[in-house]
Amino acid sequence: MLFLGFGSGLPYYLVYSTLSAWLRQEGIVRSTIGMLAWVGLVSSFQFLWAPFVDRLPLPLLKRLLGRRRSWMLVAQLGIIACLADLSLAHPAANLMQVALGALLLAFCMATQDIAMNAWRIESAPDAEQGAMAAAYQIGYRVAIICSTAGALGLAQVAGWHTSYATMAVLGLVGVITTLLVREPEPRAAVVGEHQEARVRDWLATKAHWPQFAQTAGAAFVGAVICPLTDFLGRFSVRIAALLLLLIGSYRLTDFTMGVMANPFYIDHGYSLGQIAAVVKFVGIALSMIGVLISGLVVARFGITRALILGSTMMILSNLGFAWLATTKGPTIIGLGFANGLDAMALALHGTALIALLSALTSSRYTATQYALFSSLYALPGKLLEGTSGYVVDVIGYPHFFAYTASLSIPSLLLIYLLTRPAHRYALP
Repeated sequence: MLFLGFGSGLPYYLVYSTLSAWLRQEGIVRSTIGMLAWVGLVSSFQFLWAPFVDRLPLPLLKRLLGRRRSWMLVAQLGIIACLADLSLAHPAANLMQVALGALLLAFCMATQDIAMNAWRIESAPDAEQGAMAAAYQIGYRVAIICSTAGALGLAQVAGWHTSYATMAVLGLVGVITTLLVREPEPRAAVVGEHQEARVRDWLATKAHWPQFAQTAGAAFVGAVICPLTDFLGRFSVRIAALLLLLIGSYRLTDFTMGVMANPFYIDHGYSLGQIAAVVKFVGIALSMIGVLISGLVVARFGITRALILGSTMMILSNLGFAWLATTKGPTIIGLGFANGLDAMALALHGTALIALLSALTSSRYTATQYALFSSLYALPGKLLEGTSGYVVDVIGYPHFFAYTASLSIPSLLLIYLLTRPAHRYALP
């Protein structure tokens, strides 16, 4: 899980944060950089093809690798190809090539995450999912050091093209790991009796349809409708709605603030070397310590308390950036303080959310339900992320970071509602 987490984390910042630094250095305006972050909306619609990844085998590769690993391998090879393509791009001359490359990269990333999350959930029992999430997060953070500090450092020394080509080579870590790990045995049958009954009932009402339409419709009902009804059937409508609202609002601060971080550093006078050393290397190294602490917090105090602490720390970290934006010129100590706090906050924030989503996912519909939850938590934040450049242009960086801090308040209110006596079993 550690090495698969590396493979998952490597391309993430290369299509968001690191790419925004490249674009800003090329003179691309902030509003355009913000809108390019909307390529991440691809991951918010991964539930549309998650049922195919969940249920459909890749004919030749499944025989050699199994269902989960075959999809992981195809997605990883696609990521490497997209990074290689971006390494040949010239943003100032052909921004469309960069946008299309980033869009395809986001699709491959989302597909990898669908298969990898299913592999993680099926490879360990519920009691070990917190440890699996922590291992994933550590690998993910190591990859972020490579794709941020490493990529920025290489860009300063050898140029952006060499930097992205090197990142493409590092994508082989995920490929090699996928070839070496074992295919898990599903912890429950993919098709249960209640699903069979629902599919049979649907087919009975569509007996007059052509055979191909019946087959396609039955596949859709079994792969999409059943996972949704399974989740709704485990909770009342009110609790299910509150849980979905919590998932959708929990990472608003993280997404909205993230794409403007590197433009802020550059506009505030920090060099690529300073960003690489302080923001990326030191900050993300601290985040790995934070992940270890987060695993202990989740195990010792439970998911609910971890969620509360994660949101609270995100508010404080963004207020730290608001203070940093008011300073006169670059300050390395202030930069280190703000990023250290942010790194610890993001570690707990992410680990707590992964543990929550894993606990809410039914083993009967592993990939589909987790993809649905992942899509939901990313969609609102991605929509706001695309407007972040316009917000900065209108209100400036200090007020922008205060605004992003306030976006964590709704999740705290929803957690409060879900922990009231009437809903005490809603959160694990």
